[in-house]
Amino acid sequence: MKAYVFPGQGSQFPGMGKDLYESSEKAKQLFLEADEILGFEISKLMFEGSAEDLMQTKVTQPCVFLHSVISVLSKDDFKPELVAGHSLGEFSALTAAGALTFKDGLTLVSKRALAMQKCCETQKSAMAAVLGLDENIIETICQQTTQEGKIVVAANYNCIGQVVISGNEEGVDIASKKLEEAGAKRVIKLQVSGAFHSPLMQPAQQELEQAIASTTFSTPQCPVYQNVDALPHTNPEEIKQNLIKQLTSPVRWTKTVQNMIANGASEIIECGPGTVLQGLMRKIDKTIHASHIN
Repeated sequence: MKAYVFPGQGSQFPGMGKDLYESSEKAKQLFLEADEILGFEISKLMFEGSAEDLMQTKVTQPCVFLHSVISVLSKDDFKPELVAGHSLGEFSALTAAGALTFKDGLTLVSKRALAMQKCCETQKSAMAAVLGLDENIIETICQQTTQEGKIVVAANYNCIGQVVISGNEEGVDIASKKLEEAGAKRVIKLQVSGAFHSPLMQPAQQELEQAIASTTFSTPQCPVYQNVDALPHTNPEEIKQNLIKQLTSPVRWTKTVQNMIANGASEIIECGPGTVLQGLMRKIDKTIHASHIN
């Protein structure tokens, strides 16, 4: 059984999607439709923008979504059996599986990106990757630091031996020092603009909740594994509620991949820009066949 997975923010690169646009008439039409939906030439930004241009959350997320979704929707033989997406990628997965129309998926991603960008600009926050330390120790240190008056949580369970923490800048700095003292191989501060998947995203979640509530979701053509519980869902109302919770809840990616494999996935295909998820999948289960669609 083939599972398709979709990356999140951080997979962008200058020139992304240009080869798709030039090689497929169907892809070209979708890019042009995206320009019309958003009211500006996002395709030009993707094809010609600099790395710095693509770094802003409000731009990054629609760009990664478009590359990911168009990479599969432009193919006539795309018939997913299982799908999942990492953070932003969950919107790509839902669109690829038919739970959201292309227009609604892109509109929600744009609203999500703008709401998150607003959060990033109103508070000093940060994220850091913790390597080589037990998840329970990371969670305990985050809880202790939060009890001391800072905010820091485990935000992304990316693979075995890699957890990303998220919170206000001081909380992440204090927790990072404690985690190194507790035996982490490395703690690397990430080049991101905000504390994603933490309580600091609450204002963005409230904005997005209204947009999700007013959007029609259909039953997807295959199960969608969602970030908040790493379980497969097909019920539109359940999908909506999980998507609302996603912004302030951790991304349970390790468990998602393990569950897809346990439920019959023999090949996991990453769709869109970059190969970050392939690397994580191999660390989660070395036996899985991982490949990529650009």
